[in-house]
Amino acid sequence: MKYSTQPLSILFCAVLLLVSSCKNNKKLPILGERATETVKNEDGTTRIDSVYQTIPAFKFLNQDSIYITNDKFKDKIYIADFFFTSCSSICPIMHRNLKTIFDQYKDNKEVGFLSHTIDFKYDKPSVLKKYAQKLGVYGDQWQFVYGPKEEVYGIAEKNYLVAVMEDKNDKDGYVHQGWLVLIDKDKRIRGAYDGTNPEAIAKLIKDIPVLLAEYKK
Repeated sequence: MKYSTQPLSILFCAVLLLVSSCKNNKKLPILGERATETVKNEDGTTRIDSVYQTIPAFKFLNQDSIYITNDKFKDKIYIADFFFTSCSSICPIMHRNLKTIFDQYKDNKEVGFLSHTIDFKYDKPSVLKKYAQKLGVYGDQWQFVYGPKEEVYGIAEKNYLVAVMEDKNDKDGYVHQGWLVLIDKDKRIRGAYDGTNPEAIAKLIKDIPVLLAEYKK
């Protein structure tokens, strides 16, 4: 099995092109790296199939100091992002926009929300709890999670394709991309949207029911 290797910036250019091009399609594209493998058919012949990258197993502490894993999002689509509570630039805008979507799908058992803090020094669960309450988020549909730097940064860049980093030259100490990443029930990336852009948010709002419809029997 061989995966394509492309710089992060190139992958996100492809993401934007694919997301914008699917406006009139009934299904959203599958994004991210893709592998090919040889599969044997029942009649003994073989064919080449595409295997798309998926979000791997994870285990993070949430705002209630409880460990959550992939199982929390079983049979759900969800929107993931990376932020930190003391962010003074894009995070407040991202989460105000995401809160609007959350309010639309509140109590919908098929839709989840997952925000990873990249501030491994300060954003412990108690801090995340206060942040969630200030945002007006209660219950467990929207998870705010904390974990070791290597795990959070690794899953951000390798799997969600979101660039995050510490930056001592930045006034907030961290730099990250403001993508809201739409994940399907098979743990595949189906869209990436600029969380600070009203047009992108409108696109995400339109894409959620499209993705949900794929799983209707």
